[in-house]
Amino acid sequence: MNAQNRVEGSLRDQEKNPVAYANVILLAEDSTSVIKGVVSEENGDFLLENIEDGKYVIKVSFIGFEDYLKALEVDGNTKLKNFQLKYSSDALDEVTINARKPKITREVDRIVFDVENSNLSSGNTWDVLRKAPGVIDNQGNLMVRNSAVQVYLNGNKIHLSASELKTLLESYSAENIKAIEIITNPPAKYDAEGGAILNITTSKAISAGYKGSLEGNYTQAIYPKFQLGTSHYFQGEKLDVFANYSFSPKKQYKNDDSYINFMRNGQLYSRWDTDFTRETNSQAHNANAILDYQISENSKLNFSVNANFTPNTEFDNSVRTEMKDSQRQLDSILLTDSEVFTDQDNIALNLGYDTNFENGANLSVKTHYTKFQQDREQYVNSNYYDPSGNLLNSIDFNTDATQNIDIFTGQIDYTTTLGGSALETGAKFSGIESDSQIDYMDADEIQGNLYVNLSDHFIYSENIYALYTSLSHDWEKWSGKLGLRGEYTDRRGESLVLDQVINREYFQLFPTAYLQYRAADDHSFTLDYSRRIQRPRYESLNPFRYFLNETNYNAGNPNLIASISNNFNLNYTLKNSYFFDFYYRDNGKTPENLVFQDNQNLTLRTVSQNLINSKSYGVDIFHSRSITNWWYAQMFTSLFHEENTFQALESGNVEVTRDVEGIQAYVYNIFTLSQDGTWEGNMFAQHLSNYLVGSYKMEPMTTVSVGVRKTLWNNRAVLTLDFNDIFNSTNTRLTSDYLNQSNSYFSFIENRNVKIGFKYNFGNFRLDDNERTINEAERDRLNP
Repeated sequence: MNAQNRVEGSLRDQEKNPVAYANVILLAEDSTSVIKGVVSEENGDFLLENIEDGKYVIKVSFIGFEDYLKALEVDGNTKLKNFQLKYSSDALDEVTINARKPKITREVDRIVFDVENSNLSSGNTWDVLRKAPGVIDNQGNLMVRNSAVQVYLNGNKIHLSASELKTLLESYSAENIKAIEIITNPPAKYDAEGGAILNITTSKAISAGYKGSLEGNYTQAIYPKFQLGTSHYFQGEKLDVFANYSFSPKKQYKNDDSYINFMRNGQLYSRWDTDFTRETNSQAHNANAILDYQISENSKLNFSVNANFTPNTEFDNSVRTEMKDSQRQLDSILLTDSEVFTDQDNIALNLGYDTNFENGANLSVKTHYTKFQQDREQYVNSNYYDPSGNLLNSIDFNTDATQNIDIFTGQIDYTTTLGGSALETGAKFSGIESDSQIDYMDADEIQGNLYVNLSDHFIYSENIYALYTSLSHDWEKWSGKLGLRGEYTDRRGESLVLDQVINREYFQLFPTAYLQYRAADDHSFTLDYSRRIQRPRYESLNPFRYFLNETNYNAGNPNLIASISNNFNLNYTLKNSYFFDFYYRDNGKTPENLVFQDNQNLTLRTVSQNLINSKSYGVDIFHSRSITNWWYAQMFTSLFHEENTFQALESGNVEVTRDVEGIQAYVYNIFTLSQDGTWEGNMFAQHLSNYLVGSYKMEPMTTVSVGVRKTLWNNRAVLTLDFNDIFNSTNTRLTSDYLNQSNSYFSFIENRNVKIGFKYNFGNFRLDDNERTINEAERDRLNP
């Protein structure tokens, strides 16, 4: 009898990553008959058993890769070397795009979420960011570990407000994305300000030509919304040009159901129940243009402009407050109608030069200028009625506010090798000038000390000088990186009406350290640390008051100071598929918007204030895998503790600590619904038990969304249909309940909606492009 043997091996792609669920077929020597076939495991391994001695041909096939054929002679148990599969030459065909699954790699200072030519490539950039490991979409705000993230594109920061950022990224196709880098502790090269970074890296152009696209989407929520956009890209011998424009007219609805229990001497004095409704009409125009010019083989010049225009935005607010006595009997009714009209322009210009030297070193020089302008008019009318509907009192006032901000930055970076180590060093200057003014008119009827000196003119300037250096080295099993950044800050704030000037100068060092140990192919450990700073936003420094009505207002604070945080993280990675992150953050005196009720004057105010202390710790667990060759899933869970300690301004200025233990969890599924890969479905479910928002505790929220995508005409067009928040359970209640504070609100926005989208590609649409933008680190503080 012939011997019965085992044939085993492993499949890898061109980046040496495992290829799961590929077909491995053992053929007879003449390749005409099949002897045995198996499917590779999650780690790429395969095993053929009960194979007789003899000569064979082994064939490996998987959608998105070229077929692999190898002659094989079996004489006893046979262990083959790793098979490296090559991507198919038709790698941009839609079947390939749907077949390849996202890949996740842990590097010494970041997690890399590789989505190029994957299931996610047919969506938009915003959707890809929402699916990145550990990222939570909280009502349009991207968060990592309960903190807002900074979004970069090819290492350069995108500095827009949350709504502007979402509109911009929704107009960027994910076809151009190579990977998302999740950097929880950013290295010294990045600005010391802010929290985690999501860096989007784009694919590089591969051939000359032109491509373009037209796309649009329609969303039906309470009110209909739509977006139209077009992108054009041309690559010549030396000149690359990219241009993008999107138009997003929206009518949005928001409703807050809130209450305040005003307390005196430990007893309920008055109960106010408020129903607030806001309708917003806006028309956002976003335009981008990027020019790259190849000066020589090693040098390149680039210029870009980003313009965001939002003219004639109208906020129509309606507030009904029922004021009740201690027995909860109706005492009076306050009806407030207000209109706010806003014009906002945000223009950014960038010029950069990049050159490579013969010794492998690189020099990069960037300059940036931002012009931000906002004009806001407000008209407020309040009427008080008794329970029978008789008018008791009426108050009217108007405001006219302007804000002008100019930002200039210059940065130089140099990278080289030093004794087998990678060395980075550089310098940066940032200069900011802000001029804000608010005028109150017809406000004579507003009485009391709370409303004196309402009009103001606030001038703010800030200069930041930074130097940094970092050194990294790789050994056989170890990788390490050390960095140090120093920043000197000189800021000045002046209130012309209050005749108040505040100057602050300070110098801070920001060390970073990373150490990674690869115990084996399937096991690695990473330990990292960073020291960061959080500077107040420009608008938070303005001592202005913005009124919803005369009993409810927001106030800035020119006395805010920057806060220092220390961040520690320990990661264990198993099989490059299971990620366990244990973290601890001491956030220090973080600037925060806190809400206080004044039980004597019966008002509610939102105040910008430094916390006394803030800290958080927890563990994040992430896993992704192909369940079958048509089902891919990502799973994320975070167990955490959060606490904020602050001075309770309306509770005798005592220290109060608010803390929560909670869990965040989501699962994202992609289903290939047809054999040719042109039909695809997805399902996303997320649960957040609770977390802190300043002094508020948030109740649990759950989101479930499903969608389907169909590609048409050999990938010329894509049709999408999404049902978001199908159970209408994303909106939730926030409550502040401590000492003599008892208030709460439930904020309802249009999370549940149906969205249909269509995109058509023309020209040589299979080109990759290198679209990017270059903005500087200070623009994220333009808006609160």
